[in-house]
Formats: sequence, structure tokens, C-alpha cells
Amino acid sequence: MSLDPVQLATFQAVIEHGSFDTAARVLHVTPSAVSQRIKALEQVVGQVLVRRTRPCVPTAAGLPLVRLGGQIALLEHEALRAASGVLDGPSRTRVSVVVNADSLAGWFLPVLTALPDVVFEVHTDDEGHTADLLRAGTVMAAVTTERVAVQGCRVQRLGAMRYLAVAAPAGHRAWFAGHDLGTAFAAAPMLRFNRKDTLQHRFVRAVTGRNGEPAGSFDPLGSFDPPTHFVPASASFTEAIRLGLGWGLVPEDIARVDIAAGRLVDIAAGHHIDVPLYWQYWRLESTVLSTLTAAVRTAALAALH
Repeated sequence: MSLDPVQLATFQAVIEHGSFDTAARVLHVTPSAVSQRIKALEQVVGQVLVRRTRPCVPTAAGLPLVRLGGQIALLEHEALRAASGVLDGPSRTRVSVVVNADSLAGWFLPVLTALPDVVFEVHTDDEGHTADLLRAGTVMAAVTTERVAVQGCRVQRLGAMRYLAVAAPAGHRAWFAGHDLGTAFAAAPMLRFNRKDTLQHRFVRAVTGRNGEPAGSFDPLGSFDPPTHFVPASASFTEAIRLGLGWGLVPEDIARVDIAAGRLVDIAAGHHIDVPLYWQYWRLESTVLSTLTAAVRTAALAALH
């Protein structure tokens, strides 16, 4: 059994663009031709590969082919560049990565300038979930908290991102000054990035010993349920804390500047939480991925603990 490269590229286009019609326009063929190629590929594999939803998504059987299609496209493009010289415009190599929001807002974005001939598709997710996109083949590389390599990937430790718990001065006076921290945390409004974000809960547990469950069985949310705001953007998250909406954990480099300026108060002085970060990327002999990895490691060395 072998895979037809045209069928595989068509499958990749359907998943990337989310529909048979859009894939047809990109490939300059009819939607009927796209449908026929996908059906033929599914017959070869013996499994349904695409869920015909809006947008189209791969089935479990289709996920390995998403990654394979992306790898072939990357290596093919690099081989063409090496054979015919540097290409410009729409022929540039496209690289998809996923990064946690705080890294993207801080140290990671300048990394992309190290590859001026590459166009990037950047995804963002909670650092504990970024590897899911790598596992699914949606991205080629990820900043993640997962230290065990995803199948078919390499992993390198980058360092740790340090966070401080902060609140606006008025909020600190109202919720924390003169109060036991355990009691204050239970009542003070809290900010979270989204419902995947358990960082604040982990910090409270580390500082107060709340719940007391063994580490292996600890539910990061547990029974700790203060008033909670969800603000899913790094800059807006910090601004919401400055405005007094609640307390939250902010990257140390940002928090220190605001604390020194009197805009924020460290509500648990002497305490912090470190989030270890790793760089996982496809195990390919790719010049683009090697150059990107070197740039990521250099930036992380300067920015992370």
C-alpha cells in the first residue's frame, strides 16, 4: 500500500483551509475532483479521514496524515529552494507554531525575525495544551510544558517563566492588607486567562497549603472557587489587574516594572511560581526548523530563568 502524493496534498489542503470548496480554489481544480481524491485516499487507508463539518477536521485516522502531509510539504519546499535558489513572494516556506500567550506577548515574537524568508502561522493556547496541536499535526513546533517528547518530535528545555501574584494598590488594601492570605484568596476576585488556566489555583495551593491533597491526586481547581473574571489576552489581563478588577499572576518582567511604578502590589512578597517551558518540534532534517530552534533557544536563554 502506498499513498498518492496528489491525494495527500489535497487532503492537506482540505484540512488547512477547512472546506472542499476552498481547497479546490487553492488547488485550481473542481470541488468534485477534490472529493474524488479524498474518497480515493480513504479507500487506500480503509478509514474515513475527514469529518465533513464546518470547518472540515481530520478524524483520528486522518491525524497522522496531517502531520505527514505537512512534513512532506516542508521538505519538498526546502529541496526546491536548495535546487533552484532562494524563492520570493508566495513561494516562501510556511511554518506553523503554537506558543503560550505570555511567551508570545513577551520573549517569543522577536524570534520570528530570525527567518525573514519564512511566513509564519502562529497559534496560541495554554502552555499545558500547546502540545496537543503538535500531536495533531496542526503545527510543526510548540512552546509547551510537556517535557516528554511527542511521538515523532524532539524536545529541548528552554527554562522557566516566572510569575508574581499582583493586585492594584486599592485592591490590595481592600482584599489582602491585614488579612490572612488563605482567607483573602478565598474572597478576593481572581483573574484567569481562560478555563484551562489553573496557574492561580496552583499558586494559592503552594502559598497557603490549601486543600492539602497529595501532589499526585490534587485537583487544581478543587473546592477553591472565588469570584473569577476571564480575560483571554495577555496585555488586557494585566491591564484588568491594574484597573482593580481582581488579582492574578503576571510574568515577572512585567510585574516588576509595574510594582516599581506603584501601579501594582506584590500580594505575596517572597513567593512566585515558575512554569518550566520546553521546545518541541518535528524530528526532521530541516534547515528552517534548525534555524528556528537555534533562535528560540537564544531568546529563551536571555528571557527565562
